[in-house]
Amino acid sequence: MNIKYFLYDRLWKKNSSLVQLLGLCPVLAMTTNSINAIGLGITTTLVLTFTNTIISILKKLIPKDLRIPIYMVIISSVVTSIEMLIHAYQFNLYQSLGIFIPLIVTNCIIVGRADLIAYKKSIIESFFDGIFIGLGSTFSMFIIGSIREILGNGTLFFGANKFISSIDSSTFITLLDKKHTIILAIFPPGGFFVLGFIIAIKNFIDVCYKKNIIENSLQCSCVNKIKK
Repeated sequence: MNIKYFLYDRLWKKNSSLVQLLGLCPVLAMTTNSINAIGLGITTTLVLTFTNTIISILKKLIPKDLRIPIYMVIISSVVTSIEMLIHAYQFNLYQSLGIFIPLIVTNCIIVGRADLIAYKKSIIESFFDGIFIGLGSTFSMFIIGSIREILGNGTLFFGANKFISSIDSSTFITLLDKKHTIILAIFPPGGFFVLGFIIAIKNFIDVCYKKNIIENSLQCSCVNKIKK
C-alpha cells in the first residue's frame, strides 16, 4: 500500500465533503462554529474507524444478500455506544451536537465505505480508510465552521470548554468586532456560500497542480529531444 497516495486519495482527492459531497446535512447544520464542527468530525471519524474495522473482521461471516441490514446493525451499535460515552464524559458537547449524533447512522459515508472498502479489503486498510476519510471530513468541517464563526460572530473556538471542562466558557479568540460581522454566515444560506467558496478554491488548486505537471512533463520531453 502506497502510504503517500493513500493519504492524498483519502484526505484530498476523495474528500467526502468537498469532492463526493456526501453527508452534507450535518456538515452544514453543525458548522456554525469551529468547536461543534470538530466535535461532529471526531465522532464521525470514530464511527467510521470502528465500523470499517468490525465489518472487515466479520466480512467472511456476512452473507452478500444481507450485508446492508447487517451494516446498519453494526453502525447503529457503534453510534449508540459512542453517543453514550459522549453523554457520560462530555455532556456539554453532547448537548451541542444533539440529534446529529444518532443521525450518523444514516450518513451515507459510513455505509458507502463499509460496502466499498471494509467488505472487500484487508483489516488494516479498512482501519486506516476509516481514520483518513473521517479526518478529511473533519478538516473540511473545521474550515467551514471556522470561516462561518469568524464572519458571523467574530470569534474562533467559542465554546472550547465543551472539550476541556477545566477552562472557562469565556476562553476563546476574538478576531472581529461584533459590528463588523456578517450575520448571514451563521444562517443556513451562509453554510452553502462558504462550502461553495471552499470547493471552488480546492478545484482551482487541483487545476493549477495538473497544469504544472503537464508543463513540467512537456519541458522534460523537449529537453530530452534536444539532447538526442
